[in-house]
Amino acid sequence: MLVLQNLTVRRGDLTVAEHINITFEQGKVYTILGPNGTGKSSLLKTIFGELPFEGSIRYHDKQLENSKLTTWRKPIGYMPQDSGVDASLTALEVVLLGRMDALTMRVSDALLAEAAGIMDQLGIAHLAHRDVLNLSGGQRQMVMFAQVLLRQPQILLLDEPVSALDMHHQLNLLEKVCDYTKHQHLITIMVLHDLSLAAQFSDQLILLGEGKVQGSGISHQVLQAETINRLYRVNVEILQCSQGLPVVRPQRKSANR
Repeated sequence: MLVLQNLTVRRGDLTVAEHINITFEQGKVYTILGPNGTGKSSLLKTIFGELPFEGSIRYHDKQLENSKLTTWRKPIGYMPQDSGVDASLTALEVVLLGRMDALTMRVSDALLAEAAGIMDQLGIAHLAHRDVLNLSGGQRQMVMFAQVLLRQPQILLLDEPVSALDMHHQLNLLEKVCDYTKHQHLITIMVLHDLSLAAQFSDQLILLGEGKVQGSGISHQVLQAETINRLYRVNVEILQCSQGLPVVRPQRKSANR
């Protein structure tokens, strides 16, 4: 389990998260929601060890402030919003960078096969020998996700992993996230802006607002019109899809055109 206890995060004079208490369990996908500037990305960065904090963060027998950062990060696969590569490398080479610890002057056949297998599962095997600088934003995002998976993480931190993807690739990537989480018994914590998409692909939702957890639980418990109206300052109606999951539909202020 990953446990955040009485966690407070400040950036300068701004408190972005205050007294957060959350327990993340293995084999589940958690999605953090909330308006812009509510500390979603800061929470992931704090778990990864990039931001100072008060309180405690524990994973099994390790505690962040008592562990060396390299040791703490070893089981974590982190994909930030601005992940990317500036160097002229092939997509396969970028994926292989996920295992820097195992790279030598000669990449082993086993590691090459593992990287190629992950790319194939994500539907990007055909990009293996393409220069990553010549790929679309969505293709690069899929390559970076493959790099994260090659690290064989126990914890996945994904900050807006589908922001540059079309609907087909959004669904494909999120299906893979769920599959890997269940089959590899990972803890997956991701940030999404699409509330309806989060309802489909999450075991638990965590709604942040004003530096605090405003709701936590399954989608029906968290996606309440009154709470969303207040935090996002928009009017929404909550519909239900054919799978029985909530669909959040924003409403225009006026129907006049």
